Amino acid sequence: MKKLNIYFLASLLLIGSGCENYLEEDTTGLLYGENVLSTQDGLESALTGAYKGLGSQWSYGFIHPSATAATIGSDDVTTHPASNKADWREFDQFAVSTTNQRSNAVYNGCYKAIQGANNVINNYEKTVGTKATIDIIVGEAHFIRGFSYYWLTRFWGNIPLITAGEYSDDLLTVGKSTPQQVYDLIIADLKIAETNLPNTKRDPGRPNKGSAKAFLADVYLTMAGWPLKQTDKYDLAAAKAKEVIDNKALYGFELLPTFAAVFENDPASSGTKESVFQISGFAAGSGTANATYGNTTMPGEEGGWDDMFAELNFFRDFPAGPRKDATFRTEFGLGATKIPWQSSLTKHPYYAKWYIKGNIVTSSISLPSVMMRYPHVLTVYAEAKARGTGGPDQAAYDALNQVRLRGWAAGTKALSAADGLSAAQFADEVIKERAWEFACERTRWFDLIRLEKLEEANAKKSADDLQPIKPITKANYWFPLPYTDTSINPNLN
Repeated sequence: MKKLNIYFLASLLLIGSGCENYLEEDTTGLLYGENVLSTQDGLESALTGAYKGLGSQWSYGFIHPSATAATIGSDDVTTHPASNKADWREFDQFAVSTTNQRSNAVYNGCYKAIQGANNVINNYEKTVGTKATIDIIVGEAHFIRGFSYYWLTRFWGNIPLITAGEYSDDLLTVGKSTPQQVYDLIIADLKIAETNLPNTKRDPGRPNKGSAKAFLADVYLTMAGWPLKQTDKYDLAAAKAKEVIDNKALYGFELLPTFAAVFENDPASSGTKESVFQISGFAAGSGTANATYGNTTMPGEEGGWDDMFAELNFFRDFPAGPRKDATFRTEFGLGATKIPWQSSLTKHPYYAKWYIKGNIVTSSISLPSVMMRYPHVLTVYAEAKARGTGGPDQAAYDALNQVRLRGWAAGTKALSAADGLSAAQFADEVIKERAWEFACERTRWFDLIRLEKLEEANAKKSADDLQPIKPITKANYWFPLPYTDTSINPNLN
């Protein structure tokens, strides 16, 4: 049977990799027909197929470093200036090609997840089973679809908006939808997820009601910036984030006492209570291990691949304290002898966040890719309240200070209204805090895009870091759609 992901399958035939066989089609969850989806087990299996799009090691989704690679045009992460990192360098040098394996892995994974979600959403009314459970399955499907489209439109802007679950010839000529049209669907999906999902996650790798509210808040914050600039969304972002903050215990979220505990990265752990939504990895499963940790972020001196490490000025400007100590590795070596980062081959600090406990050198681990942490919600509230009606309130200061005081050096003074910050100055403090808190967590790029600060941030780079090949323009804010799609469908050019 022809499938919706015709572009995805074509891309698998054209993309090559030394890590995994891209020629094998993964048909997990591609279940069609009334007989299959009429049962609750069949509907659950179709949902599993949607999740599969978000997590397949070295092929698509988010349990490998492709999504991080696609965000290194920001000022917190860079890559090796030579070696086999051509795909990585394209992002930092603002010369992204239509055949880039890293961005295309995210694109293909998101559309595979959308296909599976559409299959559930379009067929659940035929399903016989327990209504409460079916409602949750449908809520998760809407969350996955909204989550996937959120990543797609932020990276590619005008994209195909697909709501069908099966192939039709019309899909070969589908056009691009505007960000506004895509965001309309994202909001509708997350609102359904918010209604349908339970307060408690079915397991660590699934969303709950708080997850849907948190992503709604983040979506509203993004819509208030470039390209839509709908500033009325700041109030909506603040209100939705506050719902999560006020009910964090109900949803099982909390800010851990120390930053180091967040990134202990114990292979035996299934995640922490800071995880609002994560994509779990399983080293014992075929293609389900997580490769975001270990080799990809370790230096060659330790058997690593030198894929990503800290930009120099970002590291130097980072406020001293326990968060900086837990964020970076500044001495390298697997034995007793260590060398400082200044004497390493790349002459850069590396990110300790993605080291595995015990400094295990591997790319296959049962650790999650956390797509949003609870402090993200705190900073969304603080920034949105500052930029919205009335400016920052005490709750906004409290939210920011929770994140700030955990990370900075002992004795750091809490910010307060007595400091005399204007609303804009307070918002700037939040943006700085987000940079430090979520360094190398795929957040900084999107902040710079929505605030139109990408050019400014890159102008402040160290001369010893990779530089843009030519002046950055708004055209660089989005990636070109993959050649595997545009070569088949001229309406996507």
